[in-house]
Amino acid sequence: MKITWLGHSAFRIETSKAKILLDPFLSYNASFSGQDIKDVSAGITHILLTHGHGDHVGDTVALAKETGAVVLANADLAAWLGSKGVDKIEMGNTGGTIALGSFSATFTNALHSSAQITEDGVSHALGNANGLMLHFDDEASILAMGDTDIFSDMALINELHQPDIGFVPVGDRFTMGGAVAALACRRYFNFKTAIPCHYGTFPIIDQTAEKFVAGMEGSETEVKAIKPSESLSI
Repeated sequence: MKITWLGHSAFRIETSKAKILLDPFLSYNASFSGQDIKDVSAGITHILLTHGHGDHVGDTVALAKETGAVVLANADLAAWLGSKGVDKIEMGNTGGTIALGSFSATFTNALHSSAQITEDGVSHALGNANGLMLHFDDEASILAMGDTDIFSDMALINELHQPDIGFVPVGDRFTMGGAVAALACRRYFNFKTAIPCHYGTFPIIDQTAEKFVAGMEGSETEVKAIKPSESLSI
């Protein structure tokens, strides 16, 4: 498995049978600067969305039309994407699991909001925010937490799914900050690898993952604070 952080909460996940984009906020993402959308979207089979905010939906509509990738999202967000011309959609909701060939995706809980503001200034709710638990055939499992605060039922997610890898939001203000994210990982999960995300993108969130890295010192979890465009092979 090859995992590439594209900046913010956007990841490319490659296995022998699937090429996935998660929360593909690429255009207008300062952390994506210097990377090429066509390169990172080449051959994608799936686009997975945790929730409906613009910094997560990002380029989904255009990429889905260009590549023919299947888009997975919660039911409300999926319906909205359908109205925008996305025709290959897998919809679900919290607790549901969807089989996607060589992997499955389960919608887990997250403490956040989910909406889009249209040109007329009206905010439209797009379902609940979620995390996504990904189980692969013969590969490490991944929990993309989505945008969230800490909550005690993270322990239940770990009990049910035992994720190997965590994509952990650490930027504060809109998600838990690094110290709290470290507490969440240490208290509720047994990740082999944790990859911090959702930082360094906007001036009003934390610019580094230093608080998370410091909070994880002494943990058995290996923290990989990679730079945008960098990859890990796991």
